[in-house]
Amino acid sequence: MKHIWSMTDTGLVRRENQDAYAVREQTASGYTICVVCDGMGGSAGGKLASRIGVDTFTAELEKRLRPGMTPEKLREASVQAVALADEAIRAAAKHSEDYQNMGTTLVSAVSFHGGVVVANVGDSRAYHITKDRIVQITRDHSLVEHMVERGDITAEEARRHPNRNLITRALGPGVDTECDCYTCRMQPGDFLLLCTDGLVNTVTDQELHREILQEDLETCMDRLLAIAKGQGASDNITAVLVRKL
Repeated sequence: MKHIWSMTDTGLVRRENQDAYAVREQTASGYTICVVCDGMGGSAGGKLASRIGVDTFTAELEKRLRPGMTPEKLREASVQAVALADEAIRAAAKHSEDYQNMGTTLVSAVSFHGGVVVANVGDSRAYHITKDRIVQITRDHSLVEHMVERGDITAEEARRHPNRNLITRALGPGVDTECDCYTCRMQPGDFLLLCTDGLVNTVTDQELHREILQEDLETCMDRLLAIAKGQGASDNITAVLVRKL
């Protein structure tokens, strides 16, 4: 039975897709790895940074995985893999002036028997979705998130704010690269959604919940993309949806 769905799209405004993602189902050590990155720093740089982020993170995490790891050990392995992805992007940035400002967000998940361990840097998100509710697992590292926390604007206003793309953490040169980690317990039938801000800036949490809980999961990504494009889809859109079996 299929339990992972994914999509990536350039959107209606951008000339190229600077998002990247990867899914590694049932690695040699028995885990499933998912990671989504949203690149930035010029057309060439953003695309390169997100691809390096995805490839390095997955390769380094797979090296560290062993059967029977606790969530705490999975968190440690995820943090190490994020740090090495950051180092790889910084190293690549030294090779050309065009790449000096490149960077990427990163949100990832690695499965264990009782749920997932999530890591994130930047404003790409992870959501836990059950029959009754949708809960954002991650906290955005962004200017507008700080404004929401201070009570200056509402979460809905943040979705439309002109500075919503200004992030306070990312992988790459000259920024805070510290990642946050979370352990999310999941029951069979629950969903995990990893996505870039191109999706959540155009599709509400309520719409995400409604579409993911529809019976036809094979068309779920198409339906979410249609909603995003109906709202203008000014950014690249990438999502990975996992159902716990």
